Amino acid sequence: MLNALQCKLHAQQVTFLTEINRLYNIAELPAYIDKSVVKQFSSYDRKGKNNDGFEGTYSFIRKNQDSSLVVFETKGKGVIERLWTPTPTDDTLDFYLDGNARPDFSIRFNDLFNGKIYPFISPLVGQHVVGGYYSYLPITYNKGCKIVFRGRKMLFYQFQYREYPDNYAVKTFNPKYITAEEDKKLNELVRLWKYENRNAQSFYGNNLESIPSVFNLNPGQSKTIADIKHGGRIVGMEFDPADAFEGLYKQIDMKITWDNDSKPAVYVPVADMFGYAFGKKSMKSLLLGVNYQNKAYCYLPMPFDRTAKVELVYRNGAPNAKPVSIQSRIYYTRQARNKEKEGKFYAYWKREEPAIGKPYTFLEGTGKGHYVGTVLHSQATDYTTFTEFFEGDDVTVIDGKMTIHGTGSEDYFNGGWYAQPGGWVERLGAELHGCLDYSLPLSRTGGYRFFVSDKMPFNKSIVHTIEHGPEDNNRAVDYISVAFYYADREIQNSMNISNTLTKVHRPKMFTFYTGLMDHLSYSGDMSLSNGKAGFKGTKATMSINAEEIPEGRYSIYVNNTGSLQGKIQVGIKQDNGEVRWTAIGNSKESDSIFIGNGAVGDTRTPITLFFKSDNGRIMFERVMLKPIL
Repeated sequence: MLNALQCKLHAQQVTFLTEINRLYNIAELPAYIDKSVVKQFSSYDRKGKNNDGFEGTYSFIRKNQDSSLVVFETKGKGVIERLWTPTPTDDTLDFYLDGNARPDFSIRFNDLFNGKIYPFISPLVGQHVVGGYYSYLPITYNKGCKIVFRGRKMLFYQFQYREYPDNYAVKTFNPKYITAEEDKKLNELVRLWKYENRNAQSFYGNNLESIPSVFNLNPGQSKTIADIKHGGRIVGMEFDPADAFEGLYKQIDMKITWDNDSKPAVYVPVADMFGYAFGKKSMKSLLLGVNYQNKAYCYLPMPFDRTAKVELVYRNGAPNAKPVSIQSRIYYTRQARNKEKEGKFYAYWKREEPAIGKPYTFLEGTGKGHYVGTVLHSQATDYTTFTEFFEGDDVTVIDGKMTIHGTGSEDYFNGGWYAQPGGWVERLGAELHGCLDYSLPLSRTGGYRFFVSDKMPFNKSIVHTIEHGPEDNNRAVDYISVAFYYADREIQNSMNISNTLTKVHRPKMFTFYTGLMDHLSYSGDMSLSNGKAGFKGTKATMSINAEEIPEGRYSIYVNNTGSLQGKIQVGIKQDNGEVRWTAIGNSKESDSIFIGNGAVGDTRTPITLFFKSDNGRIMFERVMLKPIL
């Protein structure tokens, strides 16, 4: 038997340096972290409603006598791996480590994210990236941690942490005493994340073997681009040009099979795998996406035991499908998988319109492994609710116990405040998270998030879901997702890919909301009040920014909120420059008052509506464009 000294020598070491190295050394991503559990304190509504931080009701554990708020408290060994909020303040956070009666360090909430306070430096921390503020700087503790917020009200927050078992030796974090070795690794990590021209060598060094290919791929054909007959690990995949995978039909699939298994570990449309947003290039994450040189890349490590086969499959059936010319390069090493300590890489793809009342499931199944990434594409199918499905919370159940409950869908992707200027409104992101797209008129969005230091282990089972809607999963939506994980075996089989499932959804209606974003502008006797556009008087104009919607002709409607009075005429300029007028007086309250037809051309000039009346009045919240087929 091992004596006490030997046990100490065999203990797993956890320090600020080891945790920074887990962010830096991507090669360790397949490795299990035995018996650790990732949990989270957050401001989610305990009653299942949507008060996830708006009022601060659930944004603390308890209130101290001095009115300060305990927002995080745990015992034992662990590390805080992620801090997130869209609502930081200049109030102070006190960090009490290892049960100490006085704070070990204090910092303003804002200073956690602005990159000005060492070692909380960018890009490990960031502020106002798609509306969210985040920190991935690890904060280790040996005998527990408590965080106290010295402010009047805490709003939205998620503080995510990892619990380590007793056999781990954890050295407590001290921001005042960063060693030279820790500082060196921290700065290496910063340089890696900031470097835009990353490649496989950036993560794995120069001693890599590669398999280059140059080929044409025709509809109905498949191409094997790597067929490795010995143990090892794929550490990089690059495809050029990335334009070859764009389009509304997403006809080319990636297929990866390990060790001659009967089913592929990865069978995913290339566009969805690499984070294309509704058929267009978008994602530029640390490990996966399309770079500025128009190259699709993946640097996730993929260990295997005996064989690896990588294929591209070009499905038949898309209109006007054309051959594509592709250059590919697969990077690999001969370091075989350690079966006891590492999982194989898997990607689970699905498309689903989840039932009202039930959440959408990213991944569910049994086995041993850890979850490392999500790519999600979301399209509303009820065009009167814009992107309200993104109010839904993520929930993670590990080995039968809920470990994480989020506060909103954009929050899950480290964002905040969708449909608000400066928030979750554009294709923008950071190394581990971001927004793939956002369009109110098209009622769609998407996001990506990779779990590196905060990868979520499971020993028996995992259920990882997200709500669609503010409460009770009550918004109709079409979801496409890719869940990335490592495991001893496949947790869940990808759906059977078909042309119907991969075609990008085109909305039946394009909706512009008067109280959201800047799609509409007004002049004359028209104004915006309480989110509604109101016309009262004799003349007014409204311009519709149609840049996001496809070229074509449209029937145009407004919704009457019940305040239509008198006779009003609405004019729409036609292709020949004439204005065609439609009378809309004497209409009952309705969601669809027809006001005429208009066109969106390739120049994307605004659609302008002209209002005139003797003394009429109307108020509306939506302008709706229905394609004329």
